[in-house]
Amino acid sequence: MSQFIKNLKTPIAVVGMGKSGDSAKRLLLACGIDPKNVLTFDGKLDSADFKDSNKLMSEAKPQTLVVSPGVPLSSSWIKDAQNKGVKITSEISLACSCLTTEKLIGVTGSVGKSTTVSLLQAGLEAFSESGFVGGNLGIPFASYAASVVEQKRPVADWVVLELSSYQLENCEGLSLDISAITYFTSNHLERYDSIEHYYQTKWNILGITKNKMLLNSEGGDLVEYSKSQKPSSQVKVISKKDADLLSHQLEKAQLIGQHNQDNLALATALAKEAAWPEAAIEGMKNFKGLSHRLENLGEVKGVRFINDSKATALDSVMIAAAAAAETLSTGGKLFLLLGGRDKNLPWEQISSLHKMRDAEFVFFGECREIAQSKSKLTGQSFARLEEAIGYIFSNVKAADTVLLSPGGTSLDEFKSFEDRGDFFKRKVSQFSIL
Repeated sequence: MSQFIKNLKTPIAVVGMGKSGDSAKRLLLACGIDPKNVLTFDGKLDSADFKDSNKLMSEAKPQTLVVSPGVPLSSSWIKDAQNKGVKITSEISLACSCLTTEKLIGVTGSVGKSTTVSLLQAGLEAFSESGFVGGNLGIPFASYAASVVEQKRPVADWVVLELSSYQLENCEGLSLDISAITYFTSNHLERYDSIEHYYQTKWNILGITKNKMLLNSEGGDLVEYSKSQKPSSQVKVISKKDADLLSHQLEKAQLIGQHNQDNLALATALAKEAAWPEAAIEGMKNFKGLSHRLENLGEVKGVRFINDSKATALDSVMIAAAAAAETLSTGGKLFLLLGGRDKNLPWEQISSLHKMRDAEFVFFGECREIAQSKSKLTGQSFARLEEAIGYIFSNVKAADTVLLSPGGTSLDEFKSFEDRGDFFKRKVSQFSIL
């Protein structure tokens, strides 16, 4: 058992029983904590030991809270518990306490981090049989640690973690060999006091990085924000035009869009900092992209469909629209689906899309009126995504492109952005028989 976990006072309550919470519980049990001393709390889950925080604290009296990233540390009952001496920790910290020889790369950013981490995964798989890639993307870090403790997998040579701002709020013990920030733009402002607070939370990754922290030169507010921080020799700005990257011919990669050239340049620079072999860079160049992130669904009846359901930040929308417009067929029109649920986003940021030639904007969902009003973009508006897609199907023609890059979250109609993207894909498959 790790000394950190051994020293945790019991009972231990795992707060939030999604993937992160499940993996935290598994690791605690794998490390020998008595199951009677591991409690679960989730306000929305009937199978949790507790659904009411007052009952949890008054009846179970936990001495340690393992708080999942989706649960705000600013919650009054968590702050109250901390003030009373309850230890607040995380799945990430539990996992870190079990590490031995692994080298860690951490990637954060408002957008682009999942693609960058997935590129690194493609590179790692090209030369390593034991590497682990996860964190905010895919498999929780504690699941990796539990598998090692349970002797179900070997210790990784390299661990690559996607790290959200939420995870960086609560990551005691996390120490990265190399890190990167992909992009800074408005996001999650419902959780943070200001955009400065949000940016600073991500910038704190520098303090847990031992060697270089790389920045994407085309990362929105990122480079300008870095200039407002204390200068550090650890920080290095990366551009796809850098001389040491040009020789790798990154322009021949499978991913579409100039922004993905930037993501690839950042991933390649990370691989070079880590002294990965050339095979890793070739592996990254062959990576074709992630589901729901500028996912090219191909052509149906001459119409190209792109699923970018993951786009819940407005810079993501702008990037996707530019990538779709760059590759629009001659004589074709771009139909752009915008909407979903709002999260206090500055929709006026996409107002410049009105300058796009041959583009039609179709709004849908709970925030359709807010999005259209603030963006000042003209177009049809529908209560549900299905209705918006039906309108497009009635008006689209060969050579057109249909892009779902909504800006808003999926939670007005769907369980997740994946659920929304899968719904879009099903509708596309039905278009062939209409």
